Amino acid sequence: MVKYIVLVTLLVIVFIIINLPVFGGSIKGKRLERMKKSPHYRDGVFQNLSPTPSVTEGFTMRQVLWDFLTDKTPHKVPDHIIPSIKTNLKSQSKKDDFLVWMGHSSYYLQTDGVRFLVDPVFSGNASPIPGTTKAFAGSDIYSADDFPMIDYLIISHDHYDHLDYKTIKSLRTKIEKVICGLGVGAHLERWGFAGNQIVELDWYESANLNPDIKITSTPARHFSGRLFRRNTTLWSSFVLRTATKNIFIGGDSGYDSHFKTIGERFGPFDVAILENGQYNEKWRYIHTLPEEFGKVVNDLGAKNIFPVHSGKFSLAQHPWDEPLKKVKEYSVGKNFRLCTPMIGEKMSLDDARQQFSEWWTKKKG
Repeated sequence: MVKYIVLVTLLVIVFIIINLPVFGGSIKGKRLERMKKSPHYRDGVFQNLSPTPSVTEGFTMRQVLWDFLTDKTPHKVPDHIIPSIKTNLKSQSKKDDFLVWMGHSSYYLQTDGVRFLVDPVFSGNASPIPGTTKAFAGSDIYSADDFPMIDYLIISHDHYDHLDYKTIKSLRTKIEKVICGLGVGAHLERWGFAGNQIVELDWYESANLNPDIKITSTPARHFSGRLFRRNTTLWSSFVLRTATKNIFIGGDSGYDSHFKTIGERFGPFDVAILENGQYNEKWRYIHTLPEEFGKVVNDLGAKNIFPVHSGKFSLAQHPWDEPLKKVKEYSVGKNFRLCTPMIGEKMSLDDARQQFSEWWTKKKG
């Protein structure tokens, strides 16, 4: 009898935990039927364009887990407060075209009179377990109160370091519409968004945001999932074309031929926002390695490169500043401009003469 009570209690606890809102919504009905019609959806999950193992050949998931648990990589977390500049977003003219980075893959983008917010994570944590993946000291300077009304929230995929429950709930009343991949809308609806606020796109599907602005979902080589099952929602990159700009929003992606296809179909780009951190040879298929970054840039044909996915959270076995050092080294003598604003610094989308410091080499104060 005691064993039965213990078992039932454990089952109830598990049921409560997996149904917490942080894990998102369930996919069913018309949303599921639409997903099933996607050419990228097979055997109950979304598929990458190329075979994409979770772990690189020669490694095992057990080895990856052990290395993670016993990791002693030096300087994974900075020993000082990250330098930053807090731009007042509410006071900015809508006629001004600029970008403000909030660390990792979160940034505010304003162009052609329209306000965008991409993958915001402002809760200080990139995990469903509080306090386990904390933001670096000084990197988490923005909150929902700092934002004006947002015309479009763009979500690249549903991982916790890109789609944060607490942040989305706090921003909900400021967001007019959301652009995301197929299935991701289920999470947003559970968190209070109306169905008509959400635009879900399959790869190469487009939405006209106004007569002069169109966004197109494009492939990425990654995966998705917030609980036990992977790939139940679609991960994406995006092409944002306006009357004055052509911008590539990269999301998370390992290197593959899709970058060249995107460059040929939609390029050249005025700005390409690309991940350059949280990489490891053990999962090279789902994140870009430093030595592959140059191939991505060449394939896309971009004038200005803005590296993200670093500077806020430690999710891989490399020093926190290594991604920025490596991309800086690579950019020397190349035919593109590297843009590395510090967190909160206003980056003009029209001034090609604007220069940026190597802020990762400095300590605040």
